[in-house]
Amino acid sequence: MNIKEEILKLLDATDREGIDEVMDWLKQSDFFSAPASTNFHGNYEGGLAEHSFNVYNAAMRLRATALSLNPSLEESLPQDSVAIATLLHDICKADVYKETKKKRQNRFGTWEEYDTYMVDYTNFPLGHGEKSVIILLRLGLSMSDDEIAAIRWHMTAWDLPFQSAEAKGNLNAAKDKYPLCSLVQLADGFASSMMEDSIGPKKY
Repeated sequence: MNIKEEILKLLDATDREGIDEVMDWLKQSDFFSAPASTNFHGNYEGGLAEHSFNVYNAAMRLRATALSLNPSLEESLPQDSVAIATLLHDICKADVYKETKKKRQNRFGTWEEYDTYMVDYTNFPLGHGEKSVIILLRLGLSMSDDEIAAIRWHMTAWDLPFQSAEAKGNLNAAKDKYPLCSLVQLADGFASSMMEDSIGPKKY
């Protein structure tokens, strides 16, 4: 079973109201072929789906460890919530990456073109985590408060708009109130920095 099939199977298993519409949207978008970034982790075809699946797997392992150390967390970390929050946290990145060509110097000092990606935010320019939440709610997905918070704040302080004091307060309050927030943040960071590679632009 490939990653696309795995993700769709996991989402379908949540049996959540609106999940069929979400899966249809994913299949109609470039979610399963898009990169996860332009210059960092997963900056290659299929990187976005691979990253989402990696975050889910990391989160499930972290969840198991957390429950072994603190069983009282089980009610706060249901498996369907983990699946929703991890597999869909970066849905905002679908349909924003465009193939392009750039130039770099090879080892001989000669300039050459290479294939890469650029980002086009003109289609629904609304930020990161909040955009994912809005897309999902518009599609009719039934989401709990902790799932919304976990997706909105999965970037932690990296996504604080202009270092807003209000945003910092909301982020800290969400982490204190919803264990799912911390789980998704940890899994996202682990997957992107320790499970995934990046390619070019590099000299040979």
